[in-house]
Amino acid sequence: MASFNRVMLMGNLTRNPELRYTPSGSAVADLGLAVNESFKNKSGETVEQTCFVDVVVWGRQAETASEYLQKGSPVFVEGRLQFDQWESQQGEKRSKLRVRAERVQFLSSGGGAGGASSGSTGQTPDVPPPSVPPPADDDVPF
Repeated sequence: MASFNRVMLMGNLTRNPELRYTPSGSAVADLGLAVNESFKNKSGETVEQTCFVDVVVWGRQAETASEYLQKGSPVFVEGRLQFDQWESQQGEKRSKLRVRAERVQFLSSGGGAGGASSGSTGQTPDVPPPSVPPPADDDVPF
């Protein structure tokens, strides 16, 4: 049976990107992403939940993310889930599920504060952030 592994997330960085280089010279950056979700519970109250996701970015995208992004930066991440396993220095088996980003798009913060406000570090065309156009005067029902 065929499988499909694709993740698309929009949220804010929880920390500054952590850039490092492998022994072979490849750039890799670790990002922390907070994705918020609002919904109404059974009693009708609005509840907000935050999902914290670890993201790894490789190559030029890692360097660009490290240069222009900072804690709080809004981003759109597209990639795939990756399950990593390793042994700690104490000999304990460890594992982690994270997103391996294939594309990181910088989104506008709206406030104009800090860093680059938009741009794409991927090789695919920019996808505009979802937006709702303002209603035209003709759309008023009265």
